[in-house]
Amino acid sequence: MSDIQQKIEEELEQARAVCDVKGGGSPECAAAWDAVEELQAEASHQRQHKPKNSLEQYCDANPDALECRVYDN
Repeated sequence: MSDIQQKIEEELEQARAVCDVKGGGSPECAAAWDAVEELQAEASHQRQHKPKNSLEQYCDANPDALECRVYDN
Protein backbone atom coordinates (compact mmCIF):
# COMPACT_ATOMS: atom_id res chain seq x y z
CA MET A 1 0.00 0.00 0.00
CA SER A 2 2.87 2.39 0.70
CA ASP A 3 4.06 1.81 -2.87
CA ILE A 4 0.86 3.29 -4.30
CA GLN A 5 1.05 6.21 -1.85
CA GLN A 6 4.58 6.92 -3.02
CA LYS A 7 3.43 6.78 -6.65
CA ILE A 8 0.59 9.22 -5.83
CA GLU A 9 3.10 11.65 -4.29
CA GLU A 10 5.32 11.41 -7.38
CA GLU A 11 2.37 12.01 -9.71
CA LEU A 12 1.24 14.98 -7.59
CA GLU A 13 4.65 16.59 -7.91
CA GLN A 14 4.70 15.92 -11.64
CA ALA A 15 1.19 17.32 -12.11
CA ARG A 16 2.11 20.51 -10.27
CA ALA A 17 5.26 20.90 -12.35
CA VAL A 18 3.43 20.31 -15.64
CA CYS A 19 0.70 22.79 -14.72
CA ASP A 20 3.27 25.41 -13.70
CA VAL A 21 5.07 25.07 -17.05
CA LYS A 22 2.14 24.47 -19.43
CA GLY A 23 -0.57 26.40 -17.60
CA GLY A 24 -3.58 25.32 -15.60
CA GLY A 25 -5.89 25.07 -18.59
CA SER A 26 -3.60 23.01 -20.81
CA PRO A 27 -4.45 19.47 -21.92
CA GLU A 28 -1.15 18.28 -20.43
CA CYS A 29 -2.14 19.66 -17.04
CA ALA A 30 -5.55 17.98 -17.22
CA ALA A 31 -3.95 14.66 -18.19
CA ALA A 32 -1.49 14.88 -15.31
CA TRP A 33 -4.29 15.44 -12.79
CA ASP A 34 -6.28 12.60 -14.35
CA ALA A 35 -3.34 10.30 -13.62
CA VAL A 36 -3.34 11.45 -9.99
CA GLU A 37 -7.09 10.84 -9.68
CA GLU A 38 -6.79 7.35 -11.15
CA LEU A 39 -4.10 6.41 -8.65
CA GLN A 40 -6.15 7.81 -5.78
CA ALA A 41 -9.17 5.79 -6.93
CA GLU A 42 -7.07 2.64 -7.05
CA ALA A 43 -5.74 3.30 -3.54
CA SER A 44 -9.30 3.76 -2.30
CA HIS A 45 -10.37 0.54 -3.99
CA GLN A 46 -7.51 -1.37 -2.36
CA ARG A 47 -8.45 -0.03 1.08
CA GLN A 48 -12.06 -1.19 0.65
CA HIS A 49 -11.06 -4.76 -0.16
CA LYS A 50 -10.44 -6.48 3.15
CA PRO A 51 -9.15 -10.05 3.30
CA LYS A 52 -11.48 -12.73 4.60
CA ASN A 53 -10.93 -14.00 8.10
CA SER A 54 -10.48 -17.71 8.86
CA LEU A 55 -14.20 -18.29 9.59
CA GLU A 56 -15.23 -16.68 6.30
CA GLN A 57 -12.72 -18.83 4.44
CA TYR A 58 -13.98 -21.95 6.24
CA CYS A 59 -17.61 -21.12 5.43
CA ASP A 60 -16.75 -20.56 1.77
CA ALA A 61 -15.29 -24.06 1.68
CA ASN A 62 -18.00 -25.62 3.91
CA PRO A 63 -21.27 -23.72 3.45
CA ASP A 64 -23.34 -26.45 5.15
CA ALA A 65 -21.33 -26.47 8.38
CA LEU A 66 -23.21 -25.61 11.57
CA GLU A 67 -20.89 -22.67 12.22
CA CYS A 68 -21.86 -21.14 8.88
CA ARG A 69 -25.61 -21.24 9.16
CA VAL A 70 -27.50 -17.97 9.06
CA TYR A 71 -30.84 -17.77 10.84
CA ASP A 72 -33.49 -15.20 9.97
CA ASN A 73 -35.62 -14.26 12.95
